[in-house]
Amino acid sequence: MAGIDFADLVAFKALAETQSFSTAARLIPISQSAFSRRIEKLENRLDAKLVERTTRRVTLTAVGRDFYRNISRIITDLDSTVLGVKGVADPIFNEVTVACVPSAVNYFASDVIRKFNKDHPNTRVRLVDSSSNDVLLTIASGDADFGVNFVGSLDTEVEFEPLLEEEFVVACLRDHQLAGRESVTWAEITEFPYIGPGKESGNRLIIDQTLASAGIKMNSLFETQHQTTMIGLVEAGLGIAVVPSMAMPRREHPLLVSVSLKEPVISRVVGLIKKRGKTITGVAQELYMAFLETNASI
Repeated sequence: MAGIDFADLVAFKALAETQSFSTAARLIPISQSAFSRRIEKLENRLDAKLVERTTRRVTLTAVGRDFYRNISRIITDLDSTVLGVKGVADPIFNEVTVACVPSAVNYFASDVIRKFNKDHPNTRVRLVDSSSNDVLLTIASGDADFGVNFVGSLDTEVEFEPLLEEEFVVACLRDHQLAGRESVTWAEITEFPYIGPGKESGNRLIIDQTLASAGIKMNSLFETQHQTTMIGLVEAGLGIAVVPSMAMPRREHPLLVSVSLKEPVISRVVGLIKKRGKTITGVAQELYMAFLETNASI
């Protein structure tokens, strides 16, 4: 590693794990401008582009992903060695990385992980909670042991094991005129201000494909990529939203209710994904099996 500063490697590792220059800079901690210079210096030393920068996000290039996997192990081993010499070795003996759509974390994954933690208190579980597309990319690139995603976001590089099926529902305020209904149709909700999923959302594809065959078109007044943001806009009284049932609060909410949505009923299958041909071993396999054995139901 001639000419490469260890501090620059640590900075890159923080950036890869947070996907944010500002967040990673706070972790180091240094100013964001100084942090950016470290990443640029590292890329210059390697003569390779490690990250793609846009106004909204930071993603690793293929070279960056490979580099992260390699230096992450080196830094972790070095930290353990130093702490061991000092007599304060890290009690964490194993680590499992799971890529997961946030709604699944909220609905049942947290319960599975809580039970797993009781039997494996010295295993660190890293959750890469992100959009369905990002979860898919994380698994396809080998950056997680396995993932929780829905069947609408798959490709030939991953294998899928179904867990459960959930229907899309209408999220609205308790005082909304739809709130007292047992169910509503898609045709009925077209007259209300609609908060829809953005074009990059995997849910958008599922909804658009089904509605197109039914001859129904939804015109969204607001669009967002994340279901938590959609729920927040509903809470603010800006309209109604159509979300997977798992995205709704698990317990009774003071402001929100969900209403069953019919004609057509739209659902998605949620399950476990892993890189095709990959063998999951050790504690990662135990957590994978814990997910398979969950009795989560909608």
